[in-house]
Amino acid sequence: MEHTGKYSISTDRKTSEKTVDSSASVKPNGKSIDASVTVMKPNEKAAVSSANPMNPDAATALSSARVDQVMLFRDVSHCPREADLRFRLIHFWEARNPNTKTLIGQEMLLIDEEGTVIQGFVPAGRVGTFDLVAGSVYNLSNFFGSRSKNQYRVADHVATVSFSWNSSLSVLENPPVLIPEDRFRFHTYEEFKANCDSRDDLYDYVDHMKLVNGQRITDHMILDEVDIAEKRHLCVHVQTHDGPVMKLYLWDKAAADFCQKFKSYGSTPSVLLVTTVNPKHLGGTLALTSMSSSRVFMDVDVQPTKDYLEWLNSNSDIANRVAAEVVTKPETMTLEELFSYIKQDSSKVAWFECMATMYDVVQGSAWYYISCGGCNSKAELTGKHAAELVANYFEANGGVGADHCVPVPQALLDTIGQSRKFIMKVSDHNLIGKTQTITVTKILPPEASLPSTVGVESGSSGSSGDTAGDRARKADEILEADEAKRPKSN
Repeated sequence: MEHTGKYSISTDRKTSEKTVDSSASVKPNGKSIDASVTVMKPNEKAAVSSANPMNPDAATALSSARVDQVMLFRDVSHCPREADLRFRLIHFWEARNPNTKTLIGQEMLLIDEEGTVIQGFVPAGRVGTFDLVAGSVYNLSNFFGSRSKNQYRVADHVATVSFSWNSSLSVLENPPVLIPEDRFRFHTYEEFKANCDSRDDLYDYVDHMKLVNGQRITDHMILDEVDIAEKRHLCVHVQTHDGPVMKLYLWDKAAADFCQKFKSYGSTPSVLLVTTVNPKHLGGTLALTSMSSSRVFMDVDVQPTKDYLEWLNSNSDIANRVAAEVVTKPETMTLEELFSYIKQDSSKVAWFECMATMYDVVQGSAWYYISCGGCNSKAELTGKHAAELVANYFEANGGVGADHCVPVPQALLDTIGQSRKFIMKVSDHNLIGKTQTITVTKILPPEASLPSTVGVESGSSGSSGDTAGDRARKADEILEADEAKRPKSN
């Protein structure tokens, strides 16, 4: 007979006797030891205490019996339970309505001594009642086993531990058993692709980084944290071993955590692990987006990143292969070399770094910068928005009409002779058409003066920003908030 680590009391109406099935004592390996059944008459004390109330051994046995009355996660089902749970709090986060920002509740990820992971939920009315610290071990008395949500699940268990009105939570400073610190659920590229846009379970992903916001990973890489904070996200091109390169969008807290961890390393980190990511089709390709439950780890933070870093250091030739799908050339490219790439039959859509010097601004061409309202991109050549330059012109020339053609601003003319590093995108229209107009997706800050290459025209500049990613994030927030509401029981 396998004991379930719980107790129940049944009453026989004819004899009025209660049967107490005491919980099995559980070893750290998860095996159970048989427990006895004690039969008591009404109002009769338990034999262990009535036999000799002054016996210290009996008191110790009773105390041990209470400690062992701890339910394991594998036994949690869909119903209220007057039982104890002993677990480590891995992570917790707020669930809010994406439109009103109203607090729905607090979600948690819990792990017990058997390494079983389950999701927890604190309703909005009780948020703040409990002192939660990630990594701490707790004992929870009284809870409600709710049905696990169907979408955006972060654990395999069919139930959710919902805190009820009579729940009591206490910290275990010295847990009697060893409880694992964490557990990850990894998916491969093929598995993410098969589950793309399904809004199903959220799995974890470990990889090595290729680009961060279009910049190649270097030893002296510096993140533009102001820009990331304004956009509320960043994009990392990631690759698992020698698999395909994917875009990974980190939003809000995940983006902030990425920046903090990235700076904390003495040298530029290479390995990235992000938990509970959502696979989506963005721009016709598979991309991963972080969720409010996501956590970020790098190089030596946890064992999986340590293992991956060891592989990376031993297989640098594989990790450094250039993928044609999303590529930034490690060496400085001239426009001549870039056009030569376009003419190759095997060429694909790609990104390149190109150092160029502005030698002229063609009069009569479109000098304005198409700015994205979502990410508030700036005309980086001048450091100002095009709208600001136009406004300054009309302010200085108050007599001109609204239909007056604004000449090229002096601020833009002053860029002539300056060298900049551009991120150039070779698009489909370059590969299938005959146009030689190259889209500039990013203009990096000025660097030390370098030899001039081939000049570029201001009309080449295009818009940056990922509105598809913004829309995807909005949809995820709405659905995730709906699923965060307290699950119903069966």
